[in-house]
Amino acid sequence: MKQSVFYRNFMVTTVMFVVCFFVFGTTMFLMGRAFLIQEKQESLYDTAGEVCRYAEAMHADQEIGSWEMRMNLAAIAQSTGDHIFICDADGRVVTSSDRSAASPYIGRQLPASVMDRLRRDGSYEELTNLDGFYEGMYYVVAVPITAADGSLVGYAFVNYAGSDFFGVWGGFLLMFVIIAVGVLAVAVAFEYANDRRLARPLNEMADAAHRFARGDYSARVSPYPDEDEIGTLTQAFNTMADSLERNESRRREFIANVSHELRTPMTAIAGFADGILDGTIPPEEEKKYLQTISSETKRLGRLVRTMLDMSRLQDGDPALRERTFDLSETVLQTMLSFEDRVDKKHMTVDLNMPEDALPVRGDVDSMTRVIYNLLDNAIKFAAEGTPLTVSVWKENGKAYTAVQDVGRTIPRSELPLIFDRFHKSDRSRSQDREGVGLGLYMVRQILAAHDQDIFVTSENGVTVFTFTLALADSGRGAKSDSAGRIK
Repeated sequence: MKQSVFYRNFMVTTVMFVVCFFVFGTTMFLMGRAFLIQEKQESLYDTAGEVCRYAEAMHADQEIGSWEMRMNLAAIAQSTGDHIFICDADGRVVTSSDRSAASPYIGRQLPASVMDRLRRDGSYEELTNLDGFYEGMYYVVAVPITAADGSLVGYAFVNYAGSDFFGVWGGFLLMFVIIAVGVLAVAVAFEYANDRRLARPLNEMADAAHRFARGDYSARVSPYPDEDEIGTLTQAFNTMADSLERNESRRREFIANVSHELRTPMTAIAGFADGILDGTIPPEEEKKYLQTISSETKRLGRLVRTMLDMSRLQDGDPALRERTFDLSETVLQTMLSFEDRVDKKHMTVDLNMPEDALPVRGDVDSMTRVIYNLLDNAIKFAAEGTPLTVSVWKENGKAYTAVQDVGRTIPRSELPLIFDRFHKSDRSRSQDREGVGLGLYMVRQILAAHDQDIFVTSENGVTVFTFTLALADSGRGAKSDSAGRIK
């Protein structure tokens, strides 16, 4: 069975947490146990010291095995929870903290091994049953009792039942285990919920990617609430999805438009060619229809070349856009290629150009294409005998070029569409048999590749296309008039 990243991450995190918690718990267990033992040992020594001082004081007046001494030991034992007894120098128990009159320990002899160790080391400390003296295990601390003259009176034994100690420690350990299990459960639940939250957008992205592979570009990932790496990733994914959907829509539109644009001339070419071949078109009309076939063939060629130009533009070198050229000179040179067409339509040309050079940044060949297409469009749709105005100026750190013609007004509803691929406005459909509907589209694409803008206005028959270019650093300044145009 294939494991998900979420499952592996959850298991790894859980195992690491359990291991860390186990190591931490074991360390705390050992440290806590050692601390409790040390605290109890110190308490036993303190009690033994107190018993010794009291026994030494009692020994000066009476026997340490007296009833009064026994009651005092019982009182001390009750307050500390210890079992106390005193033996003489030979190891025979003479008194204890037992409250009952018949103590099971008074009169008993301590094992020789215990007494030998006491005499050798001067004290005794161990978890033991005193070699059978006790039935259970005790923490035993024994210290000598000396008289005022330094002679040995006996030994004070202070003992704490091991079962009681382990009972206290067991309760502490049980509480620790309960808390640990509770914390672990909460941590695991939190980690599970957090991993599920992190996995949700990733799973949605995977599902959306599968839908993309099937051609469905409408899939999106739900917005992620946090502004972290996952949130940035979901935003980037949705942005990419929007771009893919737009590109797919444009691709389908492009294919549909190309199919339409190719179908019309190809149908005409095939129809006229078949008419000539099968004799439907009389011989005296053949030249006329062959001219039509030639015109449509050239139109197909222009369409193919234009689409290739657009492809090269999209794959262009960004360094070309950083070259410098003189905008005024480029406009003048491009204008010369339209001299015959201007004369045929009896148009006048009004140039508003700067006297000095106007250096701008960009690809000169692409900018020549922009100026050419705008002039071609203006001359094509201008009325005969009207002026063609071309203006170049700089303003607010940019160079502006405007191409103005006088003809039919472009409807306001058409203005947002004239830069679309294969779009032809009503004023051009009846006149433009040579165009392929890509001229203004290429203008916008070239300027967009240069991070520049183009604007169009059309009112009362006057249509103006204006585009911008970035100014290049120039060593010569230029004076501008109040209108912002360079004189």
